[in-house]
Amino acid sequence: MEQLPARDVPLIQPLLRWLRGQPPPLDDPCWHRAVQALPWVRGLDPAQQQTLQTLAARFLQQKTITALGGLVLDDIDRVQLAALCCLPLLEFGAGGLRGWSQLLVYPDAFRVRRSHLDAAGVLHEWDDTLAGEAWDSGPLILSWADVQADIADPASGFCVAVHEMAHKLDALNGQADGSPPLPGAWQRTWTRDFQHHYDALCWRVEAGKRTRIDGYAAQSPEEFFAVVSEYHFSAPDVLAEAMPEVAMHLDKLYGRPPRLF
Repeated sequence: MEQLPARDVPLIQPLLRWLRGQPPPLDDPCWHRAVQALPWVRGLDPAQQQTLQTLAARFLQQKTITALGGLVLDDIDRVQLAALCCLPLLEFGAGGLRGWSQLLVYPDAFRVRRSHLDAAGVLHEWDDTLAGEAWDSGPLILSWADVQADIADPASGFCVAVHEMAHKLDALNGQADGSPPLPGAWQRTWTRDFQHHYDALCWRVEAGKRTRIDGYAAQSPEEFFAVVSEYHFSAPDVLAEAMPEVAMHLDKLYGRPPRLF
């Protein structure tokens, strides 16, 4: 029996992709329908869009997306979520997906129970209402309503999917400290520049002064990194004016920010 060329053997390409760990490509019409609603993706250049499409396919292969609280997500919604979560990986690559397997999506902001044992041994408990959360080695959690609000106002300085993915990148080096894993020399300049701007922001917030960057970034170095990551994609000009050194680091980490208008 004559052997057929590999390209003519039914199912051979999907099998080879599986053996090599490569995700099946996203259906182009589905991809284009999904990203037409995402201003940040429309603002990328063609090469960046192609990279993002490949990363989103890997995301959908590796992650389980679970809708909670009666929320129903269709294929377009899932592709949009994958694309948004992969925006911070355009330069970093698929290695940024390591260490977790689930994306949980609530219909709206969700409540979590917090507790803290202070130095006097007193336990404090309270409820937080969140738009998103990222566990160090667990799921990434998003509010669908907040994702949609970000899409509707893409230049507001907010993008909860990017914020939580920044936390995932931060955790890759084993600790949440406001820095993803970086080569040694870059790590040193990153730490110096981020610490300088973080300290300056904390001083302004504590003094009750106006800040160009959302004051929530003063909560901790890891929240600072996550918030400025949002600004890179949704208000890059504001970030560049307020914190030029931070903006330069994020241009290197994430690539050129999208052109929104």
